[in-house]
Amino acid sequence: MGYHRAGFDVVGVDINPQPHYPFEFIQGDALDVLSCWDFHDGACWADIAAIHASPPCQAYSVLAQSHRNAGKVYLDLLGPTRKLLEETGLPWVIENVPNAPMRADYILCGSMFNMNVWRHRQFECSWRPSDSSPACAHSGRPVVVSGNNHSGGFTAAQIKDAMKMPWAKTRYEVRQAIPPAYTEWIGERLLPMTQTSHP
Repeated sequence: MGYHRAGFDVVGVDINPQPHYPFEFIQGDALDVLSCWDFHDGACWADIAAIHASPPCQAYSVLAQSHRNAGKVYLDLLGPTRKLLEETGLPWVIENVPNAPMRADYILCGSMFNMNVWRHRQFECSWRPSDSSPACAHSGRPVVVSGNNHSGGFTAAQIKDAMKMPWAKTRYEVRQAIPPAYTEWIGERLLPMTQTSHP
């Protein structure tokens, strides 16, 4: 939604069905889709201007640390995702949790956008930004939006409202997302990169 507000037409890809996703949607493995698309030779995807990728975060997240300590192994897809993005030759953005092994060109928090949710995320860009992230403005008790079942006592409606995602129907959909304000802010910086690469 944030990229849409920033001026992009959006196509989403996820390995699981997303019946409430508000834009064009392709169900499939994102790495397979990136491997198969032809971005340059007049194929049906030649009009793709940029790519945003969000590899699974469980290999790096604080909340999954106890599971990793207990021996659970999560796929680390950040490196393979970055490699495929670089091969497209298009502008791209990778988003993940603060502990992920990536260059943090931007780190965003809901408090930067006057939201009552923090949900820090870092973004690595295919370009080198000339600006920096706004400062956090933490105050009070934020609404907890975690990738597992810890709700902090907040209802699904409170979480959906805090994330500014009125189209979402389930708590799971909201927990797996980042606030659209983040991608709108990133999208405003990404759009000029697409105009440079696609005259």
